[in-house]
Amino acid sequence: MTATVDGPDFVALQVRDVEAAAAFCEQHLGLRRAPASPPDAVVFATEPIPFAVREPLPGVDLDGAARPGLGVALWFRTTDAQELHDRLATAGVPIISPPRDSPFGRTFTFTGPEGYAITAHGG
Repeated sequence: MTATVDGPDFVALQVRDVEAAAAFCEQHLGLRRAPASPPDAVVFATEPIPFAVREPLPGVDLDGAARPGLGVALWFRTTDAQELHDRLATAGVPIISPPRDSPFGRTFTFTGPEGYAITAHGG
């Protein structure tokens, strides 16, 4: 039998300050912590793919990076992208690209924990 890959099964952002990044996700995105997480991470109860913030893996130098996650497109589905945009903008979260209509619904990109660019879409 030949092994196959079904697709992404887990997504984690490597961050310097796990608790601050987790607080951002809880406060601004409304994510809830999963019942269990490893000691070096906070896993959220997201579906269909689990999402986490975690300490950097050995050999990862976040201080030397131009911007964490550069080259990776991370999208989060939301029930109302415009409402989320307005809430984040009011809270002072930097908006990288303003809301626009796309084939995936309303989309916009904001600066997440430690400078990661995150696109929200839907609604």
